[in-house]
Amino acid sequence: MDYKNTINWMFSQLPMYQRQGNTAFRKDLTNSIALSKHLNFPEATFKTIHVAGTNGKGSTSHILASVLQEAGYKVGLYTSPHLKDFRERVKINGKLIKKIEVVNFIKNNKSFFESNNLSFFEMTVGLAFDCFANHKVDIAVVEVGLGGRLDSTNIITPEVSIITNIGYDHTQFLGETLPEIAFEKAGIIKNKVPVVIGEYQAETLPVFKKIAKEKASPLFLATNIENNSYTSDLKGAYQVHNIKTAIKTIEVLKTKGFVISEKNIQNGLQKVVKNTGLLGRWQVLNNQPKVICDTAHNAEGLRYVLKQLQEEKFDLLHIVLGVVNDKDLTSVLPLFPKNARYYFCKPNIPRGLDEFEFQQQCAKYQLIGNAYNSVETAYKTALKNAAKSDLIYVGGSTFVVAEVV
Repeated sequence: MDYKNTINWMFSQLPMYQRQGNTAFRKDLTNSIALSKHLNFPEATFKTIHVAGTNGKGSTSHILASVLQEAGYKVGLYTSPHLKDFRERVKINGKLIKKIEVVNFIKNNKSFFESNNLSFFEMTVGLAFDCFANHKVDIAVVEVGLGGRLDSTNIITPEVSIITNIGYDHTQFLGETLPEIAFEKAGIIKNKVPVVIGEYQAETLPVFKKIAKEKASPLFLATNIENNSYTSDLKGAYQVHNIKTAIKTIEVLKTKGFVISEKNIQNGLQKVVKNTGLLGRWQVLNNQPKVICDTAHNAEGLRYVLKQLQEEKFDLLHIVLGVVNDKDLTSVLPLFPKNARYYFCKPNIPRGLDEFEFQQQCAKYQLIGNAYNSVETAYKTALKNAAKSDLIYVGGSTFVVAEVV
């Protein structure tokens, strides 16, 4: 198979949460452990940082990768989902792996995948770990896909574990309460491995402390960092929390022998996009009219983004909006401004919510606009309607942003 056919096989033949929903969620790590053994335990050949959380884990992972690259380390970066190219999930020093690496990995292991019924996510994690081992990275920053305790990435023993924050997302898998969700995320805490907590609530901190104590794992709170003056090329106001989390993690890494200077930190923070290719975080796509997109898709993330949106200067706000069909609309729609012109659309995936149904649901919250049969049409219409002094926001789902950037 060539690259295109390989990717099509991965997407069409195997369940994947982002496309299908709960059919891709596995209840244990049996397959991941079996694949690791089949690949001769590639994750044991390099050091890792493990990043979980409801929001901010992608940005935090990219910030850490950028700083470590500036410090001279060869850095693997595993994140999900991708926006434009599948290979965004697996990078080495900010560069996408080669297409032939994906093709060969699938070709060489296809019979194992089929006989063991591996999911898309399990295969992709295996690909990442195998590539990192083959390229002899010094350290890999590994982002959790969903939850933590049962996530396919949770076969590593990292230098440090990170939990960015806890919010209500994927509750059908992770639990209905914050302590239940915190328990799932805290499943990445390993015996005697330091854990950094980015943000916490009164209900979640006791969960983290209890598990860290049981594991004899030193626990650090990012809110306690001494220097809070760092800035980054990532411009979303919410990034202040991710920066704190990354800085605290770097402090922990330095105690474990990593050599990272103050200059490395500052340069890494200012070159996150350049060093890692991060997309979709308060990304400005156009000026006059100004167009901003952001992948925030749950209540906690959207609250930050929409607050910052209202601080922008504009005459009229245009919002291109689409969601997946299992989104809890009662938690997110009340956050959106009523004095905006909406362009409702369906992201081009099976899980996308029908644009007309979405329009009807939004009308219940006085969010008024027209429905369009594609993200592209909705976006082009917004661009046509907007004056130079207006502002266009594109979001609601990672998959909507992916079709625009």
